[in-house]
Amino acid sequence: MSDDRDDRDGLNPLVTYGLFAAWALHDVEELATLPAWMRENVPRLRKRFPQVPERIWRTMESADEREFALAVGVMGTIVASAAVAGHRSGGRSGFYQSTLYGFGLHGLLHMAQAAAVRGYTPGVATSPLLVVPFSLWARGRLRRAGVLRPTRARDAVQGLALAGAATALSHVVARRVLGRRSRPGAPGPV
Repeated sequence: MSDDRDDRDGLNPLVTYGLFAAWALHDVEELATLPAWMRENVPRLRKRFPQVPERIWRTMESADEREFALAVGVMGTIVASAAVAGHRSGGRSGFYQSTLYGFGLHGLLHMAQAAAVRGYTPGVATSPLLVVPFSLWARGRLRRAGVLRPTRARDAVQGLALAGAATALSHVVARRVLGRRSRPGAPGPV
């Protein structure tokens, strides 16, 4: 099916299920790069940004690849659930639209992080090439279908809050599955 064609309900399934596909491709980059990047860069960043609380640096330094991979799997379940909710509702699902919005905004945060550290950060390669363009495209398709909720400033806050809460939940679940106590500030985005 061409990405310009809509299904019988008026919305191309790529708009909804594409969220999961775009997320998965983006997180492959993060899975491949985050643990080694943190081991190599946290000492330098700690010196450059002394105002960051020490507990955050310790959390980042103790990043466990198994925990991160499991957290990515949990996040995948959340994003897949949002994509399914979006498809079943013809794009109207608030959960789907908030997840889509949070996904796009988190791509912008990856780009801001890279600018702040003046170099590569995990997730920044796919953010301008996939995350942000997909999010804008999908929102445009939702708008044309007449199902996109009006965007307000609080939607940005809700989208980022949903992304942050889902990230924290993913790490809490991963730590429990691995038999570790949960700690605040678990490593890395997913």
